[in-house]
Amino acid sequence: MSSVSYKTLTHNGLWKNNPALVQLLGLCPLLAVSASVVNSLGLAVATLFVLTTSNLCVSLVRNVVSDTIRLPVFVMIIAAAVTAIELLMQAYAYELYQILGIFLPLITTNCVILGRADAFAAKNPVLPSVYDGFIMGLGFGLVLVALGAIRELLGTGGLFANMQLLFGEQARAWHWVISEDYPKLLLAILPPGAFIVTGFLIAGKNQWDEQARQRAARAAAPVVAGSKRVRVTGKIS
Repeated sequence: MSSVSYKTLTHNGLWKNNPALVQLLGLCPLLAVSASVVNSLGLAVATLFVLTTSNLCVSLVRNVVSDTIRLPVFVMIIAAAVTAIELLMQAYAYELYQILGIFLPLITTNCVILGRADAFAAKNPVLPSVYDGFIMGLGFGLVLVALGAIRELLGTGGLFANMQLLFGEQARAWHWVISEDYPKLLLAILPPGAFIVTGFLIAGKNQWDEQARQRAARAAAPVVAGSKRVRVTGKIS
């Protein structure tokens, strides 16, 4: 595919074809670790790294790998990228690595990553493939962080708790609390809260798209010019 529009890729990854809100892929980690911003951000960075790296490698080998072994090769590439980000997190964010637990290696089976590798990177040159992986990972990560922020704010009455796990001790002071008397909504940080908040995000996006479609339809509607007929009733003598 020679004529790849980066504008279209950006729009698809961030909004129109967002992996989390439209394709509904990768929901297991999305719902499981999004109880706080730091957890969501950690998984978002890991997913972004794996998506970008795997798309790069798949695009590089797309012409030398036969169709019979294509999918196993893609899975091996993704697994290698996941192992790399796991080692990096063990070295620089070990406590966060322990908190994320099994959901880091489960990135290997994330349908978003394998789907982009097979549907796009296997058919396109390196630069568009890298950009597609980055923008899809960014779209997934933004939804993940937004979900974590909403759940943390509703559930604890604060934001950015334990950010030192990812950014070091200087980030400990980033924690912001609404009020010490805030009545915490425990449901928000429990598993049902993840489904509820995600449902509201999807509904909000669908409503926005519908309103945009209606505005575009009204703007494109032709204006019919002509005289108006006036109906006269009664007897004329």
